[in-house]
Amino acid sequence: MRPGRPRSFSTDSALDRAMTVFWRQGYEGASLADLTKAMGINPPSLYAAFGSKEGLFRAVLERYDERRKEFMDKVLAAPDAKSVAQLFLEGVAEFASDTSGRNPPGCLLLQSGLSCGDQVIPDELARHRAEKERALRERFACAKKEGDLSSSADPAALARYLVAMANGICVQAVAGASVGELREIARMALAGWPVDMVNRVRKSPRKRQFACA
Repeated sequence: MRPGRPRSFSTDSALDRAMTVFWRQGYEGASLADLTKAMGINPPSLYAAFGSKEGLFRAVLERYDERRKEFMDKVLAAPDAKSVAQLFLEGVAEFASDTSGRNPPGCLLLQSGLSCGDQVIPDELARHRAEKERALRERFACAKKEGDLSSSADPAALARYLVAMANGICVQAVAGASVGELREIARMALAGWPVDMVNRVRKSPRKRQFACA
C-alpha cells in the first residue's frame, strides 16, 4: 500500500466519485478540494495513488471506458450492421438521459473537456472518443467483407455518422431532453440508414465475439 492512502481506499469507488465531479464541473472546473472531498481522501492520498490531477483524470477515463465495455461488446456482437447501429444509438439515448440518477446527463467524453485551455486534455478525450469510432468502423468493415453491407458501403463514414448522431443525442440530454425524446432522435437517425448499402442477400447470422475499446 502506498504511503498516504487510507486503509479503506477503494480505487473503483474513488474513481466513480471523481468521475461525477469531472463530469459536472469539467476538467478545469474540478478543483483538488472538490475531488478529494468527493473521493473521501486527502491530497497526499490522491497524489500517491494517481500522481497528479491529470493522472487522476486519465484513470477516470479508463474507468469510464470500463463501465461502457459491456454495452459496446453487446453492440459489436449484434448479428448485422443495422442492428449494430440501432443498439448503439438506442443505448446512448438510454444512458445519456441518466434515468437512474447515477451519473449526470450526457457524456463524460464530451462535457469534461469543454472550455479547457490545456490541449492535452481535449486531445486525450478525442482519443477515447476515437476508440469507439474505430470499433464501429472495424465492425462495419467486417460486415462489408461478409456481404452484410454492399461493396459501395463506406465503413468509416458509417461509423462517423453514428458517432455524430450519438454526440448530438448527448448534447440534447444535457439540455434536458427526456429519454423518450432521445429515443425518437435515435429512431429518426436510423431512418436515414443507407439502405442501398445493404445487400439483399444476407448470410445466416451467427453469434460474434468482438474485442472493444
